[in-house]
Amino acid sequence: MQNFNGNGVLMANDIEMKGLREMRKKKGYSQLKVAMDLSISREALSFYENGKRSPDLQMLISMSEYFDVSIHYLVTGEEFFPKYFH
Repeated sequence: MQNFNGNGVLMANDIEMKGLREMRKKKGYSQLKVAMDLSISREALSFYENGKRSPDLQMLISMSEYFDVSIHYLVTGEEFFPKYFH
């Protein structure tokens, strides 16, 4: 079920960060290792992966640098290609 605010905007806490989970598993890292490396709780990381909580912009940047992928990839699990490249 999607959650919209009073202005009809989709709330970010409904976003399951598919790329975050995918990159963590691809590298063979446990949630605990990634959480400790990023100075967050394992529970927070789990909530980010499952869409129960959304990281702030600074955390998105930190995760992007940690895994060496774009923020778009962390969220969608897909690389971003501008339409003019297609």
